[in-house]
Amino acid sequence: MITLYSKATSNGRKASIMLEESGLAYRVRPMALEEGEQKEDWYLAINPNGRIPCIVDDDGPGGRSVTVFESGAILIYLAEKSGRLLPDDLAARMEALNWLFFASGHITHTGLGVHWQVRCRDAGEEHAHLGVWQTENNRVYGVLNRGLEGRDYLAGEYSIADMAAYPWIYRWKFQEIDLDRYPNVAEWLARVGSRPAVQRGLQIPPRDDGL
Repeated sequence: MITLYSKATSNGRKASIMLEESGLAYRVRPMALEEGEQKEDWYLAINPNGRIPCIVDDDGPGGRSVTVFESGAILIYLAEKSGRLLPDDLAARMEALNWLFFASGHITHTGLGVHWQVRCRDAGEEHAHLGVWQTENNRVYGVLNRGLEGRDYLAGEYSIADMAAYPWIYRWKFQEIDLDRYPNVAEWLARVGSRPAVQRGLQIPPRDDGL
């Protein structure tokens, strides 16, 4: 059985969406991030980075327990274990990995910076770098828009690359993005968001604030 340690944040949702898409059996251990639970010794013994998501698979290769604690690595592990959503063909596989790492790096890092600065602004705190982060975030959306030209999904076929990107792009309103500037992204967002597994994964663990 796979145990998912997570909260329904943009990063946490990458893992929960893939678990829903993969059909693998799993259970959820919700993490109280607001209480600093991710920094407690018991969790740091599982994930030394003290972040979510993290999975522990009691039935890993050779029957050994396996722990995976980076969201991109989790997506690859679950794709390999389930045999789904990561192509076997080398060229197609590399295209999916190109976008997976772009999402894990640029989309995640820039989205996180914008979210942090917007929260600071809304709390009346220092947010002098918000404009810098939003400029870079618009550049990232532009890259996605070009990459999706003539494609339904980032790597052509739906894959873990889309799952890595979607939970951050899903928050475009909070990021104050003008989505009309990125029509390919808007169409992709609707396409991915219509998948039942994606809709379920967004609410694992459940949250009721609409974010």
